Amino acid sequence: MEKSNMVQEEKFGEKDFQTIIGNLLRYGVWISLSVAFIGGIVYLLHNGNQIEDYSVFKENDRNIFEVIAAVYNGAIQGNGESLIFTGIILLFLTPVLRVLLSLFSFLLEKDYLYVGITLIVILIIIISISFGFSH
Repeated sequence: MEKSNMVQEEKFGEKDFQTIIGNLLRYGVWISLSVAFIGGIVYLLHNGNQIEDYSVFKENDRNIFEVIAAVYNGAIQGNGESLIFTGIILLFLTPVLRVLLSLFSFLLEKDYLYVGITLIVILIIIISISFGFSH
């Protein structure tokens, strides 16, 4: 009886978080690569015989919300280029979600030094995204 009570009283520990984070990274990469690969196939099926003119630079001066809305609408419609971009976004979000899970893990462990460091990393990511899409 004592052994079964001990098993029930075990808390959600660091090893469990490491397993979740490892699975997040593993499956996040596989899902993003699959979406991008499917998008590549769709793109080649619809645009495979077109020749791209790289002598003219086309600047896209849009903010991040316009880009995400365009990618979302295009992915819903089955646009190959948007599906490729969705795969890239998912690939980018995988390590970001890992940082957020780490923050949650450090909060549960009450390790405030690493909570502070993780918050600084999140702030750097937000600033990078913000300035990356501004001119």
